[in-house]
Amino acid sequence: MTQGRLRLGAAGEAQAAAWYEAHGYRILARNWRCPDGELDLVLDRDGTVVFCEVKTRTSDAFGVPAEAVTVAKQRKLRRLAARWLEQAPARPRELRFDVAAVLGGRLEVIEGAF
Repeated sequence: MTQGRLRLGAAGEAQAAAWYEAHGYRILARNWRCPDGELDLVLDRDGTVVFCEVKTRTSDAFGVPAEAVTVAKQRKLRRLAARWLEQAPARPRELRFDVAAVLGGRLEVIEGAF
C-alpha cells in the first residue's frame, strides 16, 4: 500500500474516531490486530460495544466507500469481533457493527450497518 493511501486511511479513521468521541463514545481500541486481521475502531457507549469498519475514498470512481464492506468482509469482521471479545474484560450488553464512510473528506456513519 502506498504512503498516500496509508495517510488517507489514517485520516479517515481519525475523522471517524473524533465523530464517535463527540457523540459520547469511548474508544476501546484502534487498529486492533490479531493473526486473522484488523478491526479499525472498537468503541463503547453505555454498555454497547461498536465495531466500526472505516472506508475512505477521495472519489466515487470505484464506488462509494460503504460498498467495499462486502458480505465476505462482514463475515470476517464478525470473526474478528469474536476474537476481540474473547480477551475483553467484561461482556457487553449489546454489540453493533457500523461502517464509517469517508468520501472526499465528508463522513457518513452508518450505525447498525450489518
